[in-house]
Amino acid sequence: MSNIDLDNMPSMEELLNGKTAQTKAIQENSIVNGTIAGKNENGILLDVGGKAESFIDRNELKDFDNLKIGDVLEVYVERLEGENSAPQVSVKKAEGQRAWDDIVNNHTEGSLITGKITSRVKGGLIVDVGVEAFLPGSQVDIGAVRDLDVYVGQEMEFKIIKINTERKNVVLSRREILEEQRNTQRAKLLEELQPGQIRKGIVKNITDFGAFVDLNGMDGLLHITDMSWSRVTDPHTVVHKDQELEVMILEVDKERQRVSLGLKQKEGNPWDTADVKYPVNSRVHGKVVNVMPYGAFVELEEGIEGLIHVTEMSWTKKVNRAGDVLNIGDEVDAVVLAVHKDDRKISLGLRQAQSNPWELIKEKYPRGTRIKGKVRNMTGYGAFVQIQDDIDGMIHVSDMSWIRKINHPSEVLQKGMEVEAVILDVDVENQRISLSMKKLTDDPWQNIQEKYKVGDTVQGKVTKLASFGAFVELDGGIDGLIHISELSDERVNRVKDVVNVGQVVTAKVKNISTEERRIGLTMRSGNSSASSEAAAERSTGSATFASAPEVGGLGGLGAAFDAAMGAKQDADTLEVNGTKE
Repeated sequence: MSNIDLDNMPSMEELLNGKTAQTKAIQENSIVNGTIAGKNENGILLDVGGKAESFIDRNELKDFDNLKIGDVLEVYVERLEGENSAPQVSVKKAEGQRAWDDIVNNHTEGSLITGKITSRVKGGLIVDVGVEAFLPGSQVDIGAVRDLDVYVGQEMEFKIIKINTERKNVVLSRREILEEQRNTQRAKLLEELQPGQIRKGIVKNITDFGAFVDLNGMDGLLHITDMSWSRVTDPHTVVHKDQELEVMILEVDKERQRVSLGLKQKEGNPWDTADVKYPVNSRVHGKVVNVMPYGAFVELEEGIEGLIHVTEMSWTKKVNRAGDVLNIGDEVDAVVLAVHKDDRKISLGLRQAQSNPWELIKEKYPRGTRIKGKVRNMTGYGAFVQIQDDIDGMIHVSDMSWIRKINHPSEVLQKGMEVEAVILDVDVENQRISLSMKKLTDDPWQNIQEKYKVGDTVQGKVTKLASFGAFVELDGGIDGLIHISELSDERVNRVKDVVNVGQVVTAKVKNISTEERRIGLTMRSGNSSASSEAAAERSTGSATFASAPEVGGLGGLGAAFDAAMGAKQDADTLEVNGTKE
């Protein structure tokens, strides 16, 4: 047994006083060192100089398995005495306090710090930088972030944007670091970019007017008109988000920091050789890509479209709206009518790709051919008769009768009536067919002088009465006029006093004009005294013939005949029974 110096051994009172002094040296909310005095599977006993050892649960210790009795640990004193008269201490709080002190002493707002994102909370993320710091969702990235969970577990560099010492609160930003990096990279890229360069980029955003492409330092705009030589109505049909593209630099605005990009410019302009690839009169095939009221656009190849105007869609129909004939997606054959490559325009004809029915009509119905058809429409100057399908011919009012003056086709025709006519002419260029009804028969006036001679006695039926005379239908349907002065040797005041409609009369041919298609008749006996008296009466009683130099001549009678024939056609001014004069 070793010798013990009992004389120098401290008394129990001194030992207790020393222990108390050491206990008093420990302060709450401070960090002290403690020695491991014991260890079991649940935790350790740590001597920090208190009346009893403090217990620390193994879950609070990072390296529990490697700890041993005698090791020194740094702990945070929460309370000096607990229920067992042992101080309550915490290893984690000691680590947190040291970390906070490190941040306060070694970092300022605006400095950089590395940390690990540990969890997601409302409004952002929690980052372990020694202490728990808050990363707002708006400060995670440059653009909007839809899923914050993908960042949990990642270790990154952050900028401290706020330190609140009172609340021990730290707010971080990753966005500011990225923006600074981008600005630096953008400035460098703006110096490097030149029009005509081919660069790789990633589609970051798509709008109605184009797409924004990340050129690895800044975004450039790929406008919808620069995506393709062909028509693009929706940028999504050409590019998609996160797609990698090779684009051409079109323009660099360093002052405004804007870059214009082109996708179609990487390839040659197809319009440069359009006139060679699509010569006039060549036949082409394409798909209808757009329809407007005035025409349809047909894509011949990517970047090349031609227009079929409504006037070039049908040989026979009048097309008012292109949509009545063609729809988007239709595949059509057409003929090139014109090419204007400088204006990027090609005119196409749909009807020219088909046989011209007007040429076939001209071959099928030469001049003089008799046809039958239904009256489909009438105007003031003629009637349209269906010849074949949608092709009509027109009978002018002047070609409806040899012997009558027709003022309106309704005088002899009705809509839907089937008529017979003769082809006068087929005008292929103007798409017109002229018809004639009167030429179905010979012109009765051609040989009128062989059939009738001045002085011949003729019979006919009175067809109409007028104030100036009576119309008599002769053989062949030709009308002759008996002037009121020629109805009798006696003076006649009213035509109906001598003749009536439907009455058959006998008269003599007084004069004939083949050129003017007129026949004058007389019912006078030819007695000289009666003629003189009648002549005297005519000079005073006949306004129609007052200016005639000679009653038997064509001068005055011709004027009267013209007036009579015109009035004869107007049913509203003629009175068949002779009650109006």
